[in-house]
Amino acid sequence: MTVTETENQGHHVGDKVVLEASDVTMRFGGLTAVDTVSMQVREGEIVGLIGPNGAGKTTFFNCLTGLYIPTEGRVTLNGAQLPPKPLKVVRAGMARTFQNIRLFANMTALENVMVGRYCRTSSMALTSILRGPKFRREEKATRARAQELLEYVGLGRSTEVLARNLPYGDQRRLEIARALATDPQLLLLDEPTAGMNPRETEETMQLIFKIRESGLAVVVIEHDMRFIFTLCDRVLCLVRGSVLVEGTPAEVQSDPRVIEAYIGGDDTDEDEDEEEHA
Repeated sequence: MTVTETENQGHHVGDKVVLEASDVTMRFGGLTAVDTVSMQVREGEIVGLIGPNGAGKTTFFNCLTGLYIPTEGRVTLNGAQLPPKPLKVVRAGMARTFQNIRLFANMTALENVMVGRYCRTSSMALTSILRGPKFRREEKATRARAQELLEYVGLGRSTEVLARNLPYGDQRRLEIARALATDPQLLLLDEPTAGMNPRETEETMQLIFKIRESGLAVVVIEHDMRFIFTLCDRVLCLVRGSVLVEGTPAEVQSDPRVIEAYIGGDDTDEDEDEEEHA
């Protein structure tokens, strides 16, 4: 048993339901990419989404975050229905990262995180242009919070480094810092360890544990089964847009239907196409 497995076993998940997705369905013409998917996520819980490429995982994330308006179904955060607009979803308390890194390459690490924080500031355009007292106060607080988050994710020494010059693993952590700058209650991570070496993957796992311990709920899409089964409290396996299996990591990884889904020839490139729709 690894240290991370021991650490996760001792965690207590809260009773409060942060996210509830009910019968979410997304159709593109005659293609049903997500088919009546339901999911609950509780405070302090890490939930994993797995499944072959083309299973509908990223499309489901896009439905949760307002990038797509579901054809059917309902999504609530803390009991309130989410508006189908990404900025309003962020302000309501849900943040995400993407499969493909989406940083501002020519901005510093600090500036990237500050961009995430601006959804929580209230200075109007004229105040910002004139750089009035309110703007200066908010800008100072935004800069300080961004620096705190860089320290939190282990990038405290990279404040003034351009995002494009950061190592790959650091760019992934910078994306997480920028998402945390929005003050979310729920964090959605789309393949956060894709392309990472084993050391970077372990560091990312520890960071997600740290985020969970702060009280946030986390939902993770990932193809690394060892990572997902060590990290998560609960796992859902999607196949062809539907939930095939839901349960604890031990239940899911031992279910013969999950094994069949991964070796039965369902592997396509549709998830990459989903990313393009966003």
